[in-house]
Amino acid sequence: MGNAPLILTLKTAFTAIIITFLLGIYAARLVISAPKRVRAVMDGVFTLPLVLPPTVLGFFLLLTFGKNSFIGQLLARFDMRIVFSWSATVIAAVVVAFPLLYRTARGAFEQLDQSIVLAARTLGLSEGKIFWRIILPNSIHGVIAGTILAFARALGEFGATLMIAGNIPGKTQTVSLLIYTAVSGGDMALAMRWVIVISGISLATVVAMNLFLANPHLFRKERKKDEYLCED
Repeated sequence: MGNAPLILTLKTAFTAIIITFLLGIYAARLVISAPKRVRAVMDGVFTLPLVLPPTVLGFFLLLTFGKNSFIGQLLARFDMRIVFSWSATVIAAVVVAFPLLYRTARGAFEQLDQSIVLAARTLGLSEGKIFWRIILPNSIHGVIAGTILAFARALGEFGATLMIAGNIPGKTQTVSLLIYTAVSGGDMALAMRWVIVISGISLATVVAMNLFLANPHLFRKERKKDEYLCED
């Protein structure tokens, strides 16, 4: 077995966090620009995976990507399958990690001094330029913190992965699933070794986030408001 579960876990987490980053940023931007009447509903939908049990998420994913679903039948025409594949581990990790990044990014966007945004609109900047050149750069610390938290969550995903991807050694068996298998089989020594490994990686991830937040100047140089508005 070797390090296959660890490699699979890291591969899954890194792939998932790239997808989650793009989806989370887009969703946060969509919500803050939506009318107030629908904002609460949109936020509820995007946050729902955070409060639902992982097994419930896994059940919904099975309904969505199972062989009897529309997506499952469509993929079957191209001889493709999501359930019990590595892609399923990525999808499960994205679903559980997404709310953490989305809510952190949204909070960072909403805390931005709105006078900067209003000044940019007065100068005639498009909403796209305002977001990419003003809102996102000024909120990057919160976004990065949310990304790190989402990565840590994807790293330890278990319930939804077990439901939709199964526990197939060398294919879908992540470290969390390996620990579950080891404990179920009474191999506490093996379980303890992998618990130490995944705990160490998770701790290092959180420490990295804390160091990043404590030293924001290491990431980028602070800029004045006028510099953003004049970059057209």
